[in-house]
Amino acid sequence: MSDKYERLLDYLSQSDTRVTAAELAEHLGVTTRSVRSYVTAAKAAAHPLSIISSSTNGYRLNREAYTAFASGGHGRDGDTPRDRVHHLVRRLTEAPDGLDVHTLADSLYVSESTIETDLRKVKALGEEAGLRLTRTGSVVRLTGTEAEYRRVLSKIFRTESAQGFLELETVQREFVSEDLGVFKTALIAELEEQGYFVNEYGVNSVLLHVAIAVDRVIRRPVPTIPDPSPLADTPMSSALAQLTRTHFDVELDRTDLDYLSKLLTTRVVTPGQNEPVQSVIDNYVVPEHLDTVRRIVGQVGEEYLLDLDDETFMVRFALHVGNLIARAQDNSYSRNPLVKSIKTSYPMIYDVAVFIASQIQREKSITINDDEISYIAMHLGSHLERQSRHEERLTVAIVSPGYYDMHDILRQNIERTLGDEVTVEVVVTRTDVAWSDFSTDLVLTTIAVKGAGDNVVVIQPFFTESDAENVRRAASRLRRHRRRIRIKDDLLRYFDEGLFLRNVSAPDEASMIRLLGDLMLEQGIIDESYVAGAIEREALSSTAFTESIAVPHAMSMSASRTSIAIAVNETAMPWGENRVNVIALIAFSSSGRASFQTTFDQFVEVFADRAEVLELIRRSTGFSEFIEELVRVIDK
Repeated sequence: MSDKYERLLDYLSQSDTRVTAAELAEHLGVTTRSVRSYVTAAKAAAHPLSIISSSTNGYRLNREAYTAFASGGHGRDGDTPRDRVHHLVRRLTEAPDGLDVHTLADSLYVSESTIETDLRKVKALGEEAGLRLTRTGSVVRLTGTEAEYRRVLSKIFRTESAQGFLELETVQREFVSEDLGVFKTALIAELEEQGYFVNEYGVNSVLLHVAIAVDRVIRRPVPTIPDPSPLADTPMSSALAQLTRTHFDVELDRTDLDYLSKLLTTRVVTPGQNEPVQSVIDNYVVPEHLDTVRRIVGQVGEEYLLDLDDETFMVRFALHVGNLIARAQDNSYSRNPLVKSIKTSYPMIYDVAVFIASQIQREKSITINDDEISYIAMHLGSHLERQSRHEERLTVAIVSPGYYDMHDILRQNIERTLGDEVTVEVVVTRTDVAWSDFSTDLVLTTIAVKGAGDNVVVIQPFFTESDAENVRRAASRLRRHRRRIRIKDDLLRYFDEGLFLRNVSAPDEASMIRLLGDLMLEQGIIDESYVAGAIEREALSSTAFTESIAVPHAMSMSASRTSIAIAVNETAMPWGENRVNVIALIAFSSSGRASFQTTFDQFVEVFADRAEVLELIRRSTGFSEFIEELVRVIDK
């Protein structure tokens, strides 16, 4: 039950409006009656905080109360099932002689049957870390090595929320008395002083390991198993020793310092800040990793027509690849809290990252998960953003009746304020204006115009910030309208009535891909290898880019023409960690490489609004109705 209502709370946390029981049921794959049970359970767990408001229009999260509940500041230890399990793990790791079940039940104000249920979950968590839960009468013990104890403590304190950020306050409350934030500040300053780039997304996870190490030394000073080949003293390990001594009054042994240094090296820092590229190559880059990156950059250029052939990018990425390989070989991946938002907002960049990951893991015989793929996407996105030009400036005509030099002053103010966004092509100083004669994108006028179109913006003679905002909004509307026209023109070319299915079921992702692939095979659009490639791509990382749609596809562009086979289902099916109603198998031809990014991103964008998608599904009783609804959603 706790897992279900936590998924419900997570879904509600992503919506700013009320969510109906039907939508929640669809997302969770349960009945609306079960949804009501989960809501009741969530409210009971959070009492006296009111975390969910209910009405005839659905459910909404009360964010302030939910934040207090999620932070654990709402009551005693063990208020929720997950809290109790974590509390039990923590106490058992500190009690080598075991704990009495009756005493545990009394201390947590729950029944013994509840404790027994919680202990089954403790057993499962412990086994994942290599620990064993044993029992003698009413006394239970969690037995294992010190490394295994630390592994399970680390696991249970990694947040499982959609946002994924590990809260330092939570770690500090559980493990250390000093200000962990102050320690973090000092550590980052020291790392930057040593010439490292610091990955803020990974540093809190390493700080968790620091806190656990400090806590275990204080509470249970049992030496860890010595590393048979400890590392030599390094500036990083020396800095860690000094900082933990200063901030926590604890002397960490050599094994701990070596382990924490390794975590920092592979998860948090990249060397070569403020150094020339050649110096980074000479001192830090493994030549084999740089060779791998150069080969992959060439493949990306051929497959996706993306220019990544930049020495600085390749060198920095080679350093990242080296750390990635080390993490994968240790099966110790770096958590990325932005996985979901990157997949949803930048599907094409994410897909190129999947391609790159597939090449690396094939060459290095490792496995790369979604978190690590997202870090690759961040490298790509950062580089492509630096490469990309600003959107094309819009052309502007200014209408400002002549009065001394006011029209010149107005033009200067507009160009100073909006110079990066618009180009002034003409200034009209007359009052008898032929409005239909303007060919510019926007017309900015100090004269009120009756029945003016969306491209006409009335401004003040002395251009204000409010005027600037009005112009920006008009420009945004215009760009959006043009983009939507392009989306409609592009997408509608790729649909065919023979590639449309409604309310079809399949037991799993591979079966659905084969079902849609068969439609394309019949028309000679693809061959069997494309279907196999799409299934292989799906195994690398789920193509459910939003809560509504999955977009399976192969990484090769071998189709005879670019086409989309689509299934529109009223009942959602599981797809990765999501449940989706729309499955669109996209096949790209080699001649469609240039349009790949635009088409792919646009398609995901159209299906990003779940409420709109559900309405589209309801109304799409056939192919013609689907096309009509798709146009309606695009044009809205």
